[in-house]
Amino acid sequence: MSQINGHDRKHYLFTSESVSEGHPDKVCDQISDAVVDAFLKVNPEARVACETLATTNRVVVAGEVRGADSITYDTVTQIARDQIKRIGYQQDGFHWEDAAIEVLLHQQSADIAMGVDASGDKDEGAGDQGIMFGFACNETEELMPAPICFAHKMLRLMAEARHAGKEKNLRPDAKSQVTLVYEHGKPVRAASVVVSTQHAAGLTQQDVREIVRPYALKVLPEGWMCDEKNFYVNPTGQFIIGGPDGDAGLTGRKIIVDTYGGAAPHGGGAFSGKDPTKVDRSAAYAARYLAKNVVAAGLADRCTIQVSYAIGVSRPISFYVNAPDCKVDEERLEKVLQELMDLSPRGIRKHLNLNRPIYTRTAAYGHFGRTPEKDGGFSWEKTDLVEELRRHFNVGKVAEPKLATA
Repeated sequence: MSQINGHDRKHYLFTSESVSEGHPDKVCDQISDAVVDAFLKVNPEARVACETLATTNRVVVAGEVRGADSITYDTVTQIARDQIKRIGYQQDGFHWEDAAIEVLLHQQSADIAMGVDASGDKDEGAGDQGIMFGFACNETEELMPAPICFAHKMLRLMAEARHAGKEKNLRPDAKSQVTLVYEHGKPVRAASVVVSTQHAAGLTQQDVREIVRPYALKVLPEGWMCDEKNFYVNPTGQFIIGGPDGDAGLTGRKIIVDTYGGAAPHGGGAFSGKDPTKVDRSAAYAARYLAKNVVAAGLADRCTIQVSYAIGVSRPISFYVNAPDCKVDEERLEKVLQELMDLSPRGIRKHLNLNRPIYTRTAAYGHFGRTPEKDGGFSWEKTDLVEELRRHFNVGKVAEPKLATA
């Protein structure tokens, strides 16, 4: 982010936003990914492309599936109710118990299946054409851009406190926005913090402000908090009607929240609701995995990777690495990365072990910058290629950069 419109900037502001698990679009993402997980739990090779719409006390689940006949319409209906309940919606306009759930899933197109399935000498092809990006930078311990990292953490901590009963006046729907001041390409302090959170009736704007304040202070590094006039909490005054009752939600509308907060390109394809044969999802995870390992190995401070595919074709059409301060030859780095990881759809799924029910947890607070989990969740966040990359380029262990962390 140290280059804006192609010019080096010594001083600038950069903003990213996040939304909570109770945001209408995120409710839909979580339902769609819970459907994906249900199918993969029954059959790791199942195919799912699931879209969800939510509005006042109504949810519609539609899309194409294959490979798990035991997952019925009743099963999907219960999955939707379970997700709404887990998130915490039991209000008049959106209640897990009495919302109308409509399921319109049908069998995957035979034309798509023909292009994707492996047969004879033909390897499994990509589930669609498209471009995918991965990014990493050394601004935070998570090797993520600081604005989106802090915006996610703030809402996640608030949600955890709400679920634990520590914040009884908070409700599920919330948004955050963090603007940081950058000096010579590095974040140094917050210029503004914006949080809009749904709350119980009877609270004043100042009441909500004081509920939110400790979470902002906890997330931002010491001394980074903005001044009082730039700390905006519920700027409209109140936020009582929220969730799908206040605004309709759709799967896949928060792709910048899901990725890098605008600090890096996005290919355009959403992740949630798609099984890992869809390269929109799996190749974006692979690109992040490779970019993160490049930065973790100390080969660059920032790394962007683009990969592209054609539907039904197993090998990538292109692979591009952009690391402005790269300490090694970028063309050679491109070659080495493709040697270290098979970027065919099957190769990605095998390397990152993606054919498992690990996706509902990704559908809120970002797909990247998370901690790899014992059951294989967030496997694309591992840095297990670091030593191999250093060996290839004869690079020793580098000094740890000063990271923006609370």
